[in-house]
Amino acid sequence: MAEGKIVKALSGFYYVLSEGTVTQCRGRGNFRKNKITPLVGDHVEFQADNVTDGYILKVFERKNELVRPPIANVDQAILVFSASEPDFSTTLLDRFLVLIESKEIDPLICITKMDLLTEEEMGRIHRYADDYRRMGYEVLTTSSKTEQGVKELAPYLRDKISVFAGQSGVGKSSLLNALDPELDLKTAMISSHLGRGKHTTRHVELIHVDGGFVADTPGFSSLDFTELDESDLPLCFPEMVTASEACKFRGCLHVNEPKCAVKEKVEAGDIPAYRYDHYLSFHQEIKERKPRY
Repeated sequence: MAEGKIVKALSGFYYVLSEGTVTQCRGRGNFRKNKITPLVGDHVEFQADNVTDGYILKVFERKNELVRPPIANVDQAILVFSASEPDFSTTLLDRFLVLIESKEIDPLICITKMDLLTEEEMGRIHRYADDYRRMGYEVLTTSSKTEQGVKELAPYLRDKISVFAGQSGVGKSSLLNALDPELDLKTAMISSHLGRGKHTTRHVELIHVDGGFVADTPGFSSLDFTELDESDLPLCFPEMVTASEACKFRGCLHVNEPKCAVKEKVEAGDIPAYRYDHYLSFHQEIKERKPRY
């Protein structure tokens, strides 16, 4: 028996990397009966007589999994947002952060296209970056064109499975190519059959970049909070988790409760007002969500 990591899943086949060799495998016959679906990123046990004819025998326990894109054991999500074209959106960033925090995946905020900014615009972006750093997030400001911040990003990838996510058109592929120019053709090829067109097959594949694995995926196709309850939401805002220790009521939702330390922090300017406004909006969205049956 051998062990390895699934690096690609396509048309019922799973491609398992073990000791530098990729073996094409099928799932065991009883997987379907037991409702086991191997995912890219899974650590598995397999047997194979050759590199094109293997069988996955066991899927080891996952530390997390995403549904869209379907991938397991993600170490970090690199949230790529442009400073301009399209404009930087804290609302969309916070939506991504909540989804990532709810899966207990470490986020890294990467603000791209810094080369397009005027001095005034750059000052605004740096103020946002400082806000998020104070909340406890890692933030990098980058430019694929000037290669600003690209070398700083590389160490974050080492020995990890990373998912790149964010707005469309922010230059995720350009950032990957700046990290490793040899990916240029490969990324273009993968993108063409990854589902970035309307009628092509969508699949997830792990590509090797700077000593780690990056999930080349169509990205998050759903940004709703269907898996979150009202009580889960405060746990997805790290600065509120810290502040809530001083709230009068245990389980405070930081909305209408008296003597709420989070609201006091907002009033004092220690938690940005826009961040709290997003929290209230997301809370209302979850509250008004139709119940699942």
